[in-house]
Amino acid sequence: MQDLKRVAILGCTGSIGTQALDVCRQHADKLSVVALSAHSRTSDLAMFAREFGVARVAVTDPAHFDDASLCDLPDACSLYKGSQAAIDICMHEDVDIVLVSIVGAAGLSATYQLIAAGKQVALANKESLVVGGDLIMSMVKPGQMLPVDSEHAAIFQCYQGENPRETHCIWLTCSGGPFFGRTRDQLASVTPADALAHPTWNMGAKITIDSATLMNKGLERIEAKHLFNVGMDDIVVVIQRQSKIHSMVEFDDGSVIAHLGASDMRIPIQYAFSYPQRWAAPAPRVDFRTIGSLDFDSPDMESFRCLKLADYVGRDGGTMPCVLNAANEVAVDAFLHGDLPFTGIDEVVEECLGAHARQDVESLEQLLDIDAWARDAAREVIRCRVG
Repeated sequence: MQDLKRVAILGCTGSIGTQALDVCRQHADKLSVVALSAHSRTSDLAMFAREFGVARVAVTDPAHFDDASLCDLPDACSLYKGSQAAIDICMHEDVDIVLVSIVGAAGLSATYQLIAAGKQVALANKESLVVGGDLIMSMVKPGQMLPVDSEHAAIFQCYQGENPRETHCIWLTCSGGPFFGRTRDQLASVTPADALAHPTWNMGAKITIDSATLMNKGLERIEAKHLFNVGMDDIVVVIQRQSKIHSMVEFDDGSVIAHLGASDMRIPIQYAFSYPQRWAAPAPRVDFRTIGSLDFDSPDMESFRCLKLADYVGRDGGTMPCVLNAANEVAVDAFLHGDLPFTGIDEVVEECLGAHARQDVESLEQLLDIDAWARDAAREVIRCRVG
């Protein structure tokens, strides 16, 4: 009988975290959950801790350190509190792989420290590489980082058994989001409810808005640059409305290898846990006889200017992606709270980028300082617009 792979899940109450726990339920003979973290949903955290009998949990939001629901943790479960707590629960010998599914730049420190400590990381936090790719990828050992984003997991699988040096280009697929085909004038009036209605994927609010603005695809393009050591010109975004092709790699001889399958994040999550093996499918399979057609198109970078800004930033590099990401997080939050129109998101990001003098990336502390500056700058831009 094979040994159980021992898993820690950071961000266990979010969309990716809960789907990862479902994979662990389905493969309880192969996976053991030993540590979990949550930011604020402590009742869910306690429920999962009891279900999986975990050894350690972490709560990172000070406003929830004393929640009554934490009294429901198992007797043998240790509770960690604070911004470093999610990382600390992983720094034990009983953790074989850590799923980093914390949303936004908060995952940067976690990924950096886990990689530095030699832990295997299943990465579902694209901002870690968008912001800190120059630092982190230089430390990654072969097989230490496994991508969980559906597109990057797809590209990773397309490369299995192939020579990456023979790549002509990567085709990074994009659903187009709920507003595909709309002009910029039409986008100006969309509401948060409109933007949260993604046509194919079930994701958290921030990522869903990023998918609607196409910022998500811009961030993924920068992440792919770091993960697969290619240039921005080598990563081509293509609209694939059915979301059945999760990305493709075209090789020098004209051959194209595509990864196809259901639009279900449990599949790439499971592959990160099972690699290099493949286990029984965690989601319903696709019957290709019923799809009818697969459609392709080019993205409109003038209407969806977040994608254009990310292209510029990905080429300029240095600390510019840090500003892009931080300003975008603040702008998206403002849009969700009704303080900014949909088209105001890219306008705020662009203004913050224009106010920043690019630097080479030197340290995690430098990136955290610039992240804080960009958030303050974005809030000030929004305050001036609203006021």
